[in-house]
Amino acid sequence: MTRVAAIDCGTNSIRLLVADADPATGELTDLDRRMTIVRLGQGVDRTGRLAPEALERTFAACREYAEVIKEHGAERLRFVATSASRDAENREEFVRGVLDILGVEPEVITGDQEAEFSFTGATKELTGRGDLTRPYLVVDIGGGSTEFVVGDDHVRAARSVDVGCVRMTERHLVHGGEVSDPPTEEEIAAMRADIEAALDLAEQSVPLRDAHTLVGLAGSVTTVSAIAQELPAYDSTRIHHSRVSRDRVREITERLLRSTHAERAAIPSLHPGRVDVIGAGALVLLALMERTGAEEVVVSEHDILDGIAWSLT
Repeated sequence: MTRVAAIDCGTNSIRLLVADADPATGELTDLDRRMTIVRLGQGVDRTGRLAPEALERTFAACREYAEVIKEHGAERLRFVATSASRDAENREEFVRGVLDILGVEPEVITGDQEAEFSFTGATKELTGRGDLTRPYLVVDIGGGSTEFVVGDDHVRAARSVDVGCVRMTERHLVHGGEVSDPPTEEEIAAMRADIEAALDLAEQSVPLRDAHTLVGLAGSVTTVSAIAQELPAYDSTRIHHSRVSRDRVREITERLLRSTHAERAAIPSLHPGRVDVIGAGALVLLALMERTGAEEVVVSEHDILDGIAWSLT
């Protein structure tokens, strides 16, 4: 086995996985898996730049992760950065900071590469499951972008589009620095139109409706599952490979979009860093399920982070 460390730095969160990887069995044994909300993509859609305070939050998390990696003695480390750092004019400042702290240069990957990692991470352990019919449609709803991947054992087609929970919230629900509380019908309609246009774009290269099993990844999807199960606290073991029906996703999405900040913050399984953006993330999931006719989504806690880890073996 190989002890590896993978870091996924997205628009809303930065995550670390330290694991022992066994290519012979296809198993990853977690030693440490953690997530920090840093909101690196704060304001990027509007300014085109990474904000100084967002960079500092991210660098603080990197310092913490460097200690964890050292404690576990990981042999290999890979740091992958996604949507926000792809879009930013000052991404070199981000690259230099990460290199100084962790000793590796962050790889600002393309949307297609992101999709490949997500697919591998989500589906590697599904091989041989008789209750899940292939091909899979893997959807990774991030903060700044969403990846759609269709495949069997390997990727057939993939596309990344610029809709995510942070980007949609900032574009449609933030006015004068304040988030609508709750959003108006007009704001929700504008956000939905943006998402539908992105799905149109994705369908130009990915046959979304050909898949038989929808697998949903990342915080927006896992949080919807936690809410659907009415968990008293976020519990990844209960969430991993849970299934949520389209009707339940619709019910939860409508509830989130019509609730106030205080009402959402009172949901026990909802991370404080997702309170303002979860409605937009849930809406992306609902729009996809309605577009494809998927009756349910299989929720996976294993995603791009696991795919990055496997790439080190």
